[in-house]
Amino acid sequence: MSVKIRLTRIGRHKEAIYRVVVADSRFARDGRYVEQIGYFDPSKGEENADINVEAALKWLQKGAQPSDSIRTLFTKKGIMQKYAESKKASK
Repeated sequence: MSVKIRLTRIGRHKEAIYRVVVADSRFARDGRYVEQIGYFDPSKGEENADINVEAALKWLQKGAQPSDSIRTLFTKKGIMQKYAESKKASK
């Protein structure tokens, strides 16, 4: 099972809001997911995204692959830096 951290779209027409979820890559974009770890409202900007850092780090350490948009969001929130530090410290 290939697990990905990605966005699922919710909200109204032309007023998109996204959930940050951990899902099997074979599931539909807005379909079933394993765990919701946050949400992102593009109208408020990337710095106002609400993400559970501990859950994100847990899934990254288990091998979940972030999508390109999530990788950018995690980098701006500092989560990828924390993941790199924890990976370096474990070795």
